[in-house]
Amino acid sequence: MAGPHRTLLIESQMLFAKALSQVLAQDPAINVVGDAVMISEPLLRTSRPEVVLYDLDGTDADFVETIALTRSIVPNVKICAMSMRLQPETMQRCLSAGADGYLVKDVTPPEFLRAIKAIAIGETYVDPRIAGRLLRRRSTVGRYADPCDLSTRETEVVRLIVAGMSNKEISSKLCLSEKTIKNHVSRIFSKFNCTARTQAAVHALRTGLA
Repeated sequence: MAGPHRTLLIESQMLFAKALSQVLAQDPAINVVGDAVMISEPLLRTSRPEVVLYDLDGTDADFVETIALTRSIVPNVKICAMSMRLQPETMQRCLSAGADGYLVKDVTPPEFLRAIKAIAIGETYVDPRIAGRLLRRRSTVGRYADPCDLSTRETEVVRLIVAGMSNKEISSKLCLSEKTIKNHVSRIFSKFNCTARTQAAVHALRTGLA
């Protein structure tokens, strides 16, 4: 059985960093290996984290360069961006840069812990409030270019997946059988070369489809 996930916290406000460290330390599945106000090569080499929580607020560092530096030293590390900003554009920039998740700092401690553990095992965390807002905004300006040549119906389905809807909910909204929706989802997974709804949602957000 795998041990606790080694987690490094990069937070510009040290008081907040200590508070977050205490929340993380309450979960036996998480091992906080350090906290600092900025990321550095010596810190990464010493701590060898599996997950890095990176605060976007209060820093002028380029997030793309930060991810490149981090993964050049710890290639398989998972990176979760954190911010006070509930902004779709910020989240999409982070995902496009290669982040595995985006956390808004007003989440509850239980949700915070769930997100970190999900990211640690290879899932992607996307704040559903932001995903839904991005979906609504884009739906007002028409259909985006589809890099995977989805059908019109598949595009509808993937946008509802981004909004956090289950197959049953999508079935009801589109007035289709649940089996038909499952078939659409299966074809979407095949075209996106993924196996999970979160992966499909992130791909759609990164490519501007949803």
